[in-house]
Amino acid sequence: MLAAETSTSAPAKILAAERQVTRLGSGVFQDGEISRDAMAFVCENLSRMAQIYRKLDVIGVRAVATSAVRDAGNQEEFLRRASIALDAPVEIISGQEEARLIHLGVQARWPHTEKRVLIVDVGGGSAEVILSDHGVLSEAFSRPLGAVRLTEIFLKGDPPSPVELHRMNDSIEEKLATPLRRIGAGPFHRAIATSATAAAIVCAVNRVRRSHRDDADRLKASTSQIRTFYRQVCQLDLNGRRKIQGIGPRRAELIVAGAAVFLKVLELFQQPALHYSAAGVRDGIIADLAARGVGRELSMLNKEQRRFVEQLARRYGVQLPHARKVADLAHRLFDSLQPLHRLPPALGKLLEASAFLHDIGHYVSSTGHHKHSYYLVEASDLPGFTDQERHMIALLCRYHRKSMPSPRHTPFQNFDSDSRRAITLLTPLLRIADSLDRSHEQRITDLHVQMKNGSVNVALESNANPDLEIWAVERIADAFRETYQTSLTLTRVNQ
Repeated sequence: MLAAETSTSAPAKILAAERQVTRLGSGVFQDGEISRDAMAFVCENLSRMAQIYRKLDVIGVRAVATSAVRDAGNQEEFLRRASIALDAPVEIISGQEEARLIHLGVQARWPHTEKRVLIVDVGGGSAEVILSDHGVLSEAFSRPLGAVRLTEIFLKGDPPSPVELHRMNDSIEEKLATPLRRIGAGPFHRAIATSATAAAIVCAVNRVRRSHRDDADRLKASTSQIRTFYRQVCQLDLNGRRKIQGIGPRRAELIVAGAAVFLKVLELFQQPALHYSAAGVRDGIIADLAARGVGRELSMLNKEQRRFVEQLARRYGVQLPHARKVADLAHRLFDSLQPLHRLPPALGKLLEASAFLHDIGHYVSSTGHHKHSYYLVEASDLPGFTDQERHMIALLCRYHRKSMPSPRHTPFQNFDSDSRRAITLLTPLLRIADSLDRSHEQRITDLHVQMKNGSVNVALESNANPDLEIWAVERIADAFRETYQTSLTLTRVNQ
């Protein structure tokens, strides 16, 4: 289980992580069904993990089952019980989807956007061999070469006999023939290995304690080192393998088969070494949920709310193309800067609504129109919003220009401390969004926010000269800097 906070401008921030080896495939690869004990153990752990992430108030959940459940004859019963334990739907994903998520996870944690990279993951039931070309998944293969599967089918002795090892390696080579033919033997910038088995091998080779496994991320193990390691573990019984530094007691049961797959991949693809990446399917799911905008709807006006604010804006003669552009830019800023302001997603709706309505005061007079906007919103019926929300939208319209929120202003002081903080943090975002369409010609087509070393950079894409917009933002940038205690810079992106 992995829970993370994501934004468009910063790497995912891990909030909680749990891992439990369950051996779900034990029995499946021989008997064809998940055992009752394994099913009960998994469901018990799913329930425990759900209790952890529910406390974080997550806005999106995806739970996936892979090779063992794909092969299980009683998969429907498992999915039903697991979904009840998790209180969320559990889905079986294909080997191709598993490979896609692994690739996404590696690229999210360790991007190789300008390189050709071979990625290998060895799970319990399957192994995924992936070609990443300039950050794009080019080829992906899922083969029944998981460590649990190979151990149960081939390795009966302890330690395994030479005949067992020979048969297993022949099977591995046979199943890697198609990936090798399609991908070829390189060249690659590097080979990247994921999964707990890869971590155990790299930790053992580099003498990293299992408790410090996170330190192994991006560590390298040469092919010759892995070959020596494989020969060593093949000669040891289970107790001997458990004594090797970096290998856990349960991982020791599977390490021979797992090491065999990684070694065979390195040899067939003629790679001098592999680098371990701590990323995997979980990281890929997080990246995928973020890319799909899961939860984004919580910070956006729903269809009904948008219709009501557009109707009100139209009634007071607002230029809707300008209002829509400001609303879009304001929401992008709110979403991108979430790690900075840390406001509840629902407040993004209030920012978006104020972007539609901030100019309605021009209907009364262009002089002091921000104050007229405030009075008009206060006096209007806004279906779809509570009275508290309507008051906050009105104040955001009031503060979209001129003075910032101040305790001297009675309407502002009437709010509780959380609401005052929200209004103060949202005000500069509305001002920036409005300034980014200063010409009312929708010159800014997109923006990209990057937060680094205590500063915020907004890169602007435009379909015309954006000098007026940049000048307008720079005039009001002090409000952002003072509110967020963070510098703000603007750059242009050539289209």
